[in-house]
Amino acid sequence: NASLPGILQHPDGTVLKQLQPPPRGPREQEFYNKVYDSECCDSILLELREYLPKYFGVWSPPTAPNDTYLKLEDVTCKFNKPCIMDVKIGQKSYDPYASAEKIQQQVSKYPLMEEIGFLVLGMRVYHVSSDSYETQNQHYGRSLTKETVKDGISKFFHNGYCLRKDAIAASIRKIEKILEWFEGQKQLNFYASSLLFVYEGSCQATTVRLSDVTLAEKRGVPKGLLSGGDILEYNNNIHVINSTENGKIEASVSKGLSKFYALHKKAYSKRHHSQLSLKVENLEQDNVWKSSTCITQEHLNGNVIPQLEKVFCHMPAEIKESANVEVRMIDFAHVFPSNTKDEGYIYGLKNLITVLQNILDN
Repeated sequence: NASLPGILQHPDGTVLKQLQPPPRGPREQEFYNKVYDSECCDSILLELREYLPKYFGVWSPPTAPNDTYLKLEDVTCKFNKPCIMDVKIGQKSYDPYASAEKIQQQVSKYPLMEEIGFLVLGMRVYHVSSDSYETQNQHYGRSLTKETVKDGISKFFHNGYCLRKDAIAASIRKIEKILEWFEGQKQLNFYASSLLFVYEGSCQATTVRLSDVTLAEKRGVPKGLLSGGDILEYNNNIHVINSTENGKIEASVSKGLSKFYALHKKAYSKRHHSQLSLKVENLEQDNVWKSSTCITQEHLNGNVIPQLEKVFCHMPAEIKESANVEVRMIDFAHVFPSNTKDEGYIYGLKNLITVLQNILDN
């Protein structure tokens, strides 16, 4: 929907979400202000912060002081090849104050919302074999039926070689935490709000830091390998967004999927590293790294692509456990005070967990 405001990337590593027209924009801003109020001592809201992007107030470009943007954490910035999915949660994607026309419009977009409790709004999956991204927009999500929704979502966790069960399991655990929060609160109801899923698509960015000797021992890595605690270190290949003079932003608005938090090309991150270098001191590389879960760029270039399947599908359990996954709640233009549990959102979360568990079990 081209009328949706764009997501821009600020040179400081945050993202800027343009405030929607009233009442939606001010309502979303008010929601963030309430949750992130420095005076806040409500334990429900304090815990909620764990499940949102961090909020840094509002921002306006010097050239257009009347344009207001929410300044938010870029949840994708710690990933090398972020795989991203945006899933709208709840049985109703219209709020209690919606007009009859709005209700009709929302229901006709996806009549199954009531029954399924969620809708895939878009996804972007990194395929290791082709070193490219596959993107699906909201039409893909709306084409999913009760029968195909499981396969439709499993597509997000498939990298072209195998199913990333580690990322699915980690996602389920994160959703369960959010579900617990919803089961314990009766002050807010969320409509047309989304969960943003992000996992690491690149094998060379296995972000396990082997500073834990016991982890290394479990994996049979000789103690001598742990030079100063870190075996793996990143090369500092920093990519910075083009910024015009005065630090003004060259807007990189992602058209069509602007609502989708991070479909814009990943342009900036202090921690954006395109390659992993392996620091091995005084050891024969051969015997130590054959069993490694990381493959260096040089090896990739040496055409060891078939090895990738092993990397993903047979990772040691300890590494699977620590799969680098984020699940955050986003989009709060329709959040309302309440005195009841948000049963529609809870229904959607439970259904989504069931679908993910089915993908994992089969």
